[in-house]
Amino acid sequence: MRIFKRSLIVAGLCLIGLVQAEERPEYKIDLATDVPLTLSSIGIISFGTVLYYRMETPDNLKDQDVLLPWDKPLAGRYSENADKASDIGSILAVAPLVVGGIAWHDGSSSGAEFATFSLMFLEAIGIGNGLNLTLRSLEIWPRPHMYAESGEGKEKAENAKAEANGSFFSGHATAAFTVATFTDQWFRTTYPNSPYKGIMRASAYSLATLESVLRIAAGKHYVTDMVVGALVGTGVSLGILEMHRVRNEKFSVWVGPNVAGVTLRF
Repeated sequence: MRIFKRSLIVAGLCLIGLVQAEERPEYKIDLATDVPLTLSSIGIISFGTVLYYRMETPDNLKDQDVLLPWDKPLAGRYSENADKASDIGSILAVAPLVVGGIAWHDGSSSGAEFATFSLMFLEAIGIGNGLNLTLRSLEIWPRPHMYAESGEGKEKAENAKAEANGSFFSGHATAAFTVATFTDQWFRTTYPNSPYKGIMRASAYSLATLESVLRIAAGKHYVTDMVVGALVGTGVSLGILEMHRVRNEKFSVWVGPNVAGVTLRF
């Protein structure tokens, strides 16, 4: 009976913790965090840009043996239609700002919150794209269309710039998943009780995935490029959001051997 009662107490405390976690999250700009973070963002993207534009076309195309086994079947692929479609998808980059702007306009958010999310978004874009440009400048492997032996793919390869020799990893995927993460979290923060939160999340990440798939279909990137780009974009975004999140737990749940409890803060 005592074990049963203790279990009920622990379950109740955990339930309280879950209810607390559902409250609207708050994010705040902090000079101690944002000055170095913003400077780092500017520094990383500047460094990557310099390396990227200093790339030179190598004398010889790297052998396909440098490609990973699951990427090799994509070597030689190119689709101009998919290429153009993926570029059109870039207009979705403003999605987080649109969500924030609407929330500010209808009173669900404030100007301060809009500024905070905008700064976090720009920091994530800067760091993610900076890492992308830096890695691409290392020319780990060429774009798929560089291996085309005929058709429009071969023509594209013959007129390719030096950057085409650095396919790893995808900047489009990095940006797309950064946009998806901020669109989702910005909506959830400004409309915490909205029944459309799930639809917004599904839509944001589905569009980011579609953008990534189009880059593969276009012959601009391999599967590995897209997966790493998605992980970098999502990871950097979640990291920056977590760094700015205000911790305001008024109580915490703790469980130990034969005992459980809750600590209150006033």
